[in-house]
Amino acid sequence: MGSTISEKTSMLRNIINSSDNIVFFGGAGVSTESNIPDFRGSGGLYIERVGKHHLSPEEILSHTFFMIYTSDFYDYYKNKMIYKDAKPNAAHLALAKLEEMGKLRAVITQNIDGLHQMAGSREVLELHGSVYRNYCMKCGKFFTLDYVLASDGVPKCDECGGIVKPDVVLYEESLDMSVMEKSINHIENADVLIVAGTSLTVYPAAGLIRYYSGKNLILINKTKTLYDSIADLVINSSIGETLKACVL
Repeated sequence: MGSTISEKTSMLRNIINSSDNIVFFGGAGVSTESNIPDFRGSGGLYIERVGKHHLSPEEILSHTFFMIYTSDFYDYYKNKMIYKDAKPNAAHLALAKLEEMGKLRAVITQNIDGLHQMAGSREVLELHGSVYRNYCMKCGKFFTLDYVLASDGVPKCDECGGIVKPDVVLYEESLDMSVMEKSINHIENADVLIVAGTSLTVYPAAGLIRYYSGKNLILINKTKTLYDSIADLVINSSIGETLKACVL
């Protein structure tokens, strides 16, 4: 007979209490508890109409679509990918607390919403970039999210007139190798790796888990993943509730 959620949470609390070298790797499921939808999950977004196009979010959020249909890209991006009113949830707050306590070394995230930093986390490695950073493709000048949202249609640089692009990794684009290398280094040296809110199917980010050789691999996810069989502890429950019970 398997352990209950309560018993598993208690086990995680003990693991956290006995370690000062924890790394957290999170995906979209961390942000859904802040009411940011995961377009891959149930209740998420599927085929969208953007202009004259009927495409999947993956196709709309691709480098090709951005370059050819920039105006349509921004129409979708501003309406479906930006959640300025979202607030950090219990998971973000618990992780910031763990870092403050000297237990958590880094947060590695696939999310682009900046909620970890908003909660107070300092060592945040954003694999897919951030909506809060935007840059001119011509001269490199950086712009705020507010600048992008205030722009009518495609945001243009106020100095050279170039197109302003979100500093997010679109489909078909490569991840920032310096961020990847830092993430790998943290994972390789961690005693405890907590992976949460990700199906671990999107590469290359999902491949990071293979660099872990510590003694406690923890998976917190509402649904099963392909890595459940190799994890030391699997908790199919709310990420926020689980971490809050362990930390706050």
